[in-house]
Amino acid sequence: MTRRAPLPTWRSLLFVPATAERFVAKAHTRGADAIILDLEDSIPPAEKEAARAALAGAARIVGQAGADVVVRINRPLELAVPDIAAAVMPQVAALMLPKVMGPEHVRLLSEVVAAREAALGMPIGHTRFLALVETPAALPHLNAIAAADPRMVALGAGGEDMATELESQPTPDAMYVFAMLAVAAARAAGILPMGVLGPFADFRDLEAYRAGLRRSRALGFACAACIHPVHVPIINEEYGVKPEELERAKRLVATFEDAVARGLGAVAFEGAMIDLPIVERARRLIARARPG
Repeated sequence: MTRRAPLPTWRSLLFVPATAERFVAKAHTRGADAIILDLEDSIPPAEKEAARAALAGAARIVGQAGADVVVRINRPLELAVPDIAAAVMPQVAALMLPKVMGPEHVRLLSEVVAAREAALGMPIGHTRFLALVETPAALPHLNAIAAADPRMVALGAGGEDMATELESQPTPDAMYVFAMLAVAAARAAGILPMGVLGPFADFRDLEAYRAGLRRSRALGFACAACIHPVHVPIINEEYGVKPEELERAKRLVATFEDAVARGLGAVAFEGAMIDLPIVERARRLIARARPG
């Protein structure tokens, strides 16, 4: 496996505990681009094995409307290995790796996943990775983690675990530097920066949530995970491509390409001059737009 497959066009990823049958049953109706079946924080130690046993059935249920299925595994190796054995299957598109410490950590788990894929007769590389950097010790390795393995499709940093380690509060100010380092590392590696900056303990304050998403999208984030389904449509709207944005981008690219074909050195578009960086942003926006 030497080449990275095309990136997913995720906007929203909704967490669902793998053993929560009521939530699993409704997850496919929530509109999320991906459903994260959780084996980690939402599953008590005594229920880990039951959660693994529930994965196959849960993956079929949550993926029935077309959402990608992701499984968040546990960090300790004695839990991660059986998690991988249970989670790797054709119905699961990716694994979320929490508390990643460095590129060797990613590559080690990739070896375990490859062995499981081979045992099941699956294509090697089918299972993608979303890595979470949640400790200060891992921050110097962000770029190496982002580029560690062709399975990598997304990277996120910070949050509650990072704040705990820093003995800080998970405020936008406290997390800003680490979040932006993760955005830069992800973009440099050609993968998706995942996350959002905002104080979201109160999931009922939807306007504050929207404002945080809007700011985060402007800072370069591509997708975000959430634990409450009420957040899914807001993420989709703020991290998605609005129809008017898409149409403007298409007009801009067409105008530029027409000018280049005619040998013009300067290009005016709707009252402003445009150059290659602006055109490239428009092309990327068009590529990010989801069908329909």
